[in-house]
Amino acid sequence: MADATFAQDAAVDPVQARRQSQRRTWLTRLALLLAVAGLLWAAWYLLIGRNEVSTDNAYVNAEIAQVTPLISAQVVEVRVRDTQMVRRGDVLAVLDTSNARIAVAQAEADLAAARRRFEQAAATSESLSAQVAAGDAEVTRAEAQLTAAEADLTKAQTDLKRRESLRGTGAVSGEELTAVRRAFAAAKAAASSARAAVEQARASRTAAAGQLAASEALVAGSSIDTDPAVLAAKARLEAAQLDIVRAVIRAPIDGVITRRQVQIGQRVSQGAPIMSIVPVNNLYVDANFKERQLRRVKVGMPAKVVADLYGSDVVYHGRVAGISGGTGASMALIPAQNATGNWIKVVQRLPVRIELDPKELAAHPLRVGLSTEVEIDLTSAD
Repeated sequence: MADATFAQDAAVDPVQARRQSQRRTWLTRLALLLAVAGLLWAAWYLLIGRNEVSTDNAYVNAEIAQVTPLISAQVVEVRVRDTQMVRRGDVLAVLDTSNARIAVAQAEADLAAARRRFEQAAATSESLSAQVAAGDAEVTRAEAQLTAAEADLTKAQTDLKRRESLRGTGAVSGEELTAVRRAFAAAKAAASSARAAVEQARASRTAAAGQLAASEALVAGSSIDTDPAVLAAKARLEAAQLDIVRAVIRAPIDGVITRRQVQIGQRVSQGAPIMSIVPVNNLYVDANFKERQLRRVKVGMPAKVVADLYGSDVVYHGRVAGISGGTGASMALIPAQNATGNWIKVVQRLPVRIELDPKELAAHPLRVGLSTEVEIDLTSAD
């Protein structure tokens, strides 16, 4: 019985030995394969991997133009639809200009009235200048009359004194003395009247001179085209005419119409968005890299972009245009409050803008919001 068992073990041992040998061979091969893979990965990292960073958290973006009317009016015509391609200057919508035309007519009337007021002020200045000259002549005449009245008064006073000195001698009658006294009183009254006339003439001349100065201040240094009131009326007219021009809403940039929110007959308000234009020929990519990936990233470094829309068959070439001033979390509407007690560190991401080659973008158009993969070459910069 013992001999049979020994013979069976002897028969089994070669099989087990062969299996163990085969297992050792496969383990050796696996170890060699893993070692080769590790060497290949190390070589790739040393030669390539450490000189590039990549992320699939990247999306197409653009500087979208908001189309807003500059006046409030009713829409009478809409010439575009969503997804339509437009060029800069194309008419998008037309607003009613009835109120604007009335404003233009009112502004034209105000301008004509301002011109007439300036002409009237200029004519008034000439009239007042003539009145001042006439006032000077009137003062001269009144002064001459005063001189004559004072001479008459002096003569009457002399005659009166001579007659009164002869009254006691009987050479002068009472009637003659009375007539001389009456003449002296009349001369005195005439002199007083002449003085008053001089003062009145001088006051009239002063008043006319003041009115002339005030009138000349309105037109001094100005012409009918440079008068402040005329210029203000011109400005109001230009503003009213500009409102008519603004009633035709044009595309500010080249792009595709999106989110059109205006219909014929709708009254739009000044500054309220009515549609958007996406500049599909001027798109860029916002790539959100982890903070540790950005240690060596610099503005100007070349980058490759692959869009999920076309797959790896289409590769866009671009460059790093800029790095955001803050992480996405810090720019959120409600930033994270890390000062709380239950805090867990989360790797932050920082947006990096990648500008694309316009020719490649024209050959394979993209749209805002599409997913992409971005790879930045860290070995050189443009």
